[in-house]
Amino acid sequence: MIDIKHHGAVTGVTGSCHELVVGSSGILIDCGLFQGEEAGNGAGASDIAIDFPISHIRALVVTHVHIDHVGRIPYLLAAGFEGPIICSEPSAIMLPEILEDALKIGFTRDRALIERVLGLIRSRLVPVPYGQWHSVFGGDGDGEGASLSVRLQRAGHILGSAYVECEAECDGELERIVFSGDLGAPHAPLLPEPRPPERADRLVIESTYGDKDHESREDRRYRLKTVLEHALADGGTVLVPAFSIGRTQELLYEIEGLIAEFGSSAVSDYAPRGDANPTYVGRIRQSRNPTNKLTWNSLEIVVDSPLAATFTRIYRDLKPFWDAEAKELVRQGRHPLSFEQLTVINSHEDHLNAVDYLAGSHRPCVVLAGSGMCAGGRVVNYLKAMLADERNDVLFVGYQAKGTPGRDILTYGPRGGWVELDGERYDIRARIHQVGGYSAHAGQSDLVRFVTGIEPAPSEIRIVHGDAAAKESLKSQFHSVGLTGIMIPDLA
Repeated sequence: MIDIKHHGAVTGVTGSCHELVVGSSGILIDCGLFQGEEAGNGAGASDIAIDFPISHIRALVVTHVHIDHVGRIPYLLAAGFEGPIICSEPSAIMLPEILEDALKIGFTRDRALIERVLGLIRSRLVPVPYGQWHSVFGGDGDGEGASLSVRLQRAGHILGSAYVECEAECDGELERIVFSGDLGAPHAPLLPEPRPPERADRLVIESTYGDKDHESREDRRYRLKTVLEHALADGGTVLVPAFSIGRTQELLYEIEGLIAEFGSSAVSDYAPRGDANPTYVGRIRQSRNPTNKLTWNSLEIVVDSPLAATFTRIYRDLKPFWDAEAKELVRQGRHPLSFEQLTVINSHEDHLNAVDYLAGSHRPCVVLAGSGMCAGGRVVNYLKAMLADERNDVLFVGYQAKGTPGRDILTYGPRGGWVELDGERYDIRARIHQVGGYSAHAGQSDLVRFVTGIEPAPSEIRIVHGDAAAKESLKSQFHSVGLTGIMIPDLA
């Protein structure tokens, strides 16, 4: 018997966890946290114990290191999982970093315990190069009539992301099953776009943006430039709630490109206020531009997230996995993730000083702060201090799940509504923007192109990782191009 079960990401876009059963053994593909409204499904921050049998699970395969795909790994280990954690080579470097942060926030502050858990995770990691088959079981007498090998292919979502090809055999039945993980959009900064698998008898496909397409690279870059120029004209702060892995690095890449292209061109005129002495406030340079003419060369870009800073460094260290465009910029002497106007804030004290300073001054600045859905992290302090001031702007560039403050700000902000943060209501007078093209997820047309590129077409397509409307829309689009065997599964 070869079967697929789902333990998450079927009622929404978080909690990814899928099981492939081959005979009496199985593997998990991802084991992530539920977020937003989905956290109430029995696997949220308050109750995330593994509630399905795992004694037969021989390995965990990680598609990428976003927390909604890996956040339950410590609980999987606590439940008794003793197998390897298979992932790409970049993911093997990043996984302990993201889980350390998750453990500190939601598990324990006990440093010794955190180190023990991380040490256990590191000992289980099995980095596998892209495009190389890796035997999980069988083929050496241990498969009890069944065998399974997996191969990782570039997914273009974040650095190290992969979709998983599974070659399964049981009682003479041979089948190729593909799990998409999260697929990236074509022409995204830094990473090559995903190419369809050579074969898939069955396919499990994400549908985050199954009901819409993104702006083109050129359009979204123009929109980013326009939003920043408009937003900074009144001396306010542009606050970008950014995911530490992927979105932050892509935005830095694009902003560096705007600085390189427009340089001394004016972004805006503004009226300076407060002390103009050459000092630092929260590591923000007050005196970078003593005049009231803000140019791209003098625009301060702040990354206020230790985790984002860590992953930006890792991205820089892993240049061999960048796409051809990004590598060419490096050859030209450009530094897309490390440029003069970039300031990184690490300490909590500097963070609090920066919030107070920017909230009380007319200092044009772009701040990228986590978390991406505004459900925690340093961005919350900025929002509390700045949402009520109409000269500030909030720019969303990633998906906002239902039930998160980010979704509420995006929904109610343009109507002058309010959002609840840490149990208190905050009025939204800041302007709200969304540049959807910077999502790291494929749009509807990208997903259709990926699936129709598989020949012959899969006999079964399971649509997961999307809101109900997105899944239904993608299902309809698949039907319109002649695909059959399409289903929207439930939790196992």
